Amino acid sequence: MSFTINKIDHVQLAMPKGLEDEARKFYGEILGLGEVDKPETLRKRGGVWFAKGAVHFHLGVEEPFVPAKKAHPAFEVYQIEEFKHYLSAQAVDYTVDENFPGANRIYVSDPFGNRLEFLEWQ
Repeated sequence: MSFTINKIDHVQLAMPKGLEDEARKFYGEILGLGEVDKPETLRKRGGVWFAKGAVHFHLGVEEPFVPAKKAHPAFEVYQIEEFKHYLSAQAVDYTVDENFPGANRIYVSDPFGNRLEFLEWQ
């Protein structure tokens, strides 16, 4: 082959129309991802983009909206036990999953019902 796939550039999940402020609160304020300006040509579509370090995460409006219940991005977390305490303090529910050997992982639903995985390798 004369090409190489290097890395994932970003992950996108869908969100309902008009709920960008809820996305900003959850992904920006609670999860600590910084909002990234969308290109002018894409702003009219709605949604919101976030990034922190190498993590680039996009939410795009999809109508009709159906949350991703099985498909999900997985975020690696340093000090996941502290993260769990933080989520509890923020009234964000999570589910512990002990079925992946070598990983301490949890699942969280975003405000729209999309599944998110957070894990720390042991």
